[in-house]
Amino acid sequence: MMSSTLVETVSINYEDFNDSFLTCGTCLCIYDGQEHAPKLLPCSHTVCRSCLERIAEAQVHDTGTFRCPICRETIAFPRGGVTSFPPSFLVNQLLDLMSRQRREVIPKCSHHTGEELLFCETCDRVFCTQCTGGEHSGRGASEHTVIPFSIAIKRMSEILLYKAHLCIKNLNNAYDTVSTELSRLETTVERTIESINRSFQDLICVVEKRRHECLQLVRKIREEKKTALREQMDLIQSEKEKVQGECDGLQYQVEVRNITRKIGDLNEKLDATSTLAEPRENSFLCYEYKHNSAYRDVLNAVSRFGGIKVSTTFPALSTACVGKAITHLQSTITVTTVDYHGNTRTTGGDPVTTSLQTESGDYIDTKVTDNDDGTYTVTYVPTKAGTCNMSIKIFQRAIKDSPFMIDVTEHNNPVWKFGSRGTGETQFLQPVRVALTRNGSLCVLDTGNSRIKLIGSNGLFSSHIGPAGLESQSGTGLALTPDDKIVVVNWRTKTISVIDLDGTLINSFTSDSFVEPIDVAVNSKGEFIVADNGAGKVFMFDEMGKLSVTFGAKGDKEGQFKLMTAVTVGKCDEILVADHRIQIFSKEGKFSRQIPISGKGQYGGVCVDANGYILATRSERGKSFVQVYNSSGKSLFSIDSFEDKLKRPCGLALTADNHVYVVDLGNECIKKYRYK
Repeated sequence: MMSSTLVETVSINYEDFNDSFLTCGTCLCIYDGQEHAPKLLPCSHTVCRSCLERIAEAQVHDTGTFRCPICRETIAFPRGGVTSFPPSFLVNQLLDLMSRQRREVIPKCSHHTGEELLFCETCDRVFCTQCTGGEHSGRGASEHTVIPFSIAIKRMSEILLYKAHLCIKNLNNAYDTVSTELSRLETTVERTIESINRSFQDLICVVEKRRHECLQLVRKIREEKKTALREQMDLIQSEKEKVQGECDGLQYQVEVRNITRKIGDLNEKLDATSTLAEPRENSFLCYEYKHNSAYRDVLNAVSRFGGIKVSTTFPALSTACVGKAITHLQSTITVTTVDYHGNTRTTGGDPVTTSLQTESGDYIDTKVTDNDDGTYTVTYVPTKAGTCNMSIKIFQRAIKDSPFMIDVTEHNNPVWKFGSRGTGETQFLQPVRVALTRNGSLCVLDTGNSRIKLIGSNGLFSSHIGPAGLESQSGTGLALTPDDKIVVVNWRTKTISVIDLDGTLINSFTSDSFVEPIDVAVNSKGEFIVADNGAGKVFMFDEMGKLSVTFGAKGDKEGQFKLMTAVTVGKCDEILVADHRIQIFSKEGKFSRQIPISGKGQYGGVCVDANGYILATRSERGKSFVQVYNSSGKSLFSIDSFEDKLKRPCGLALTADNHVYVVDLGNECIKKYRYK
């Protein structure tokens, strides 16, 4: 009988072996033959020499004993001190064994067999100390990172495994993504097939309905024809019976006159029967479907009916142009789609979905507009300053760089600026009012220069008007009539002047009741509304300058004025008057309501847009801004012009594209802002 021996091979990890057997349990340092030499204690535990020396130094009372840091057994110091503890021979043997084992796996140089191979991470080069010509030693050593080749292999192996793990993870994610898209494809196909069947069933119902109508028409015509023919047959049968009845017994008739009369009657009936022999209706009935273009139209329509739309858009390469946003103003993002090869798409129809979320987790409404040229416009209106997270997806897959972080600021700065202090073509002295003509040109009341500056719709200087009506640097109010005539109020001469755009004075008038007229407005009927701060009243004149209505008085109550600064008309010819409040009157001058006072300060100018929004310039506590109210007078937000501060803003003029021109009196210029 043969005996067999079972040999088990145990693979021990080097690092695990070091941690378990060759590491001091107190300081966790690997044993060596010097500072961390292993010492065997009487309790059979091994502690390094360095730890024992620290324990001895920490003894406050010289008792000559200490506790084992592992089992806490009391142990006496030998007479020779820590160095007299015997070495741990087992640990030393294990160290020698592991040293020999490690030396066997250390790569050696093929040219210098006694030299360990090194690796330079800077040069990506393997060498030994004798192979290099000195570039990795001496002064050049600081420019290179040199490690043992064995460590480099281990490190690169770890990096390789890590990269492989990441690669596999990415591939798994890609597989899941493609699998999800494949599942969506099946769902979309089923939904599309259902839609096709439903649409063609609707089409079949339409055709079936028309078929039924044609059959019903045939049956109706048949009944009409049958009725006519049967009536004719009944008439024939009736006549036949009459003739038959009249002929009965004629063979026994001997009266010649009676026979003659009967013959005459039958002759008449013979003429009548000839007409009854012709059917009054016919049996002709023919179905036509090619007599007009309807058949061809139906064929063409059916051949074009329905269609399968697909898209080559590749979301991961599609981009979005995202910029900063301003609170309360509509912001836009343009999404540009491309295909898998990076070619720009030229058609729309992609299901673009967006989600905009604030830092606090609130969602902001967004709207996606398909431009039908491969681009999409996303619009939104942020209400708070901060950072928003915008997610844009196509086919439920994120586009490039999505989600986007959008910085929202509350500071609204000018988009256009014109002018400086002086007398030149592009300069002002005390500008106070501005108006906008129907063709988009600006009329600016340049009071200090006794003129009106015309600025074209291109933003460039056009011409000057004056000084008629603007004498003595006293023009304070400016308005335009419905037919683009300029109306100016002069507070010194107390006159209202009407001037053509070429500078011709058309008309001027005044009133004995004027004390200090400071501003003027014109309603849709061409009537003049003049605010007189000295009198504390508003005067209304007809087109010819004849006074028609007066209202108001000095005071703080409703319908009274303290320090009037501006007057304007609303979209329904309501009259708005500004002092430290904004009071609103009907077009006849009856008090309606006022915008609640929000803090101390003074209004400088006021205007109303086509939607009823009220904009007013305001200065308080050293700050100047444009306040925006809705049609009911609720404060929405303010234009602070943070990077180009306003200083005593006064006149305002609105454009159709939601921009406002502001006269910046303190800086003697005109600024343009977007307010929606």
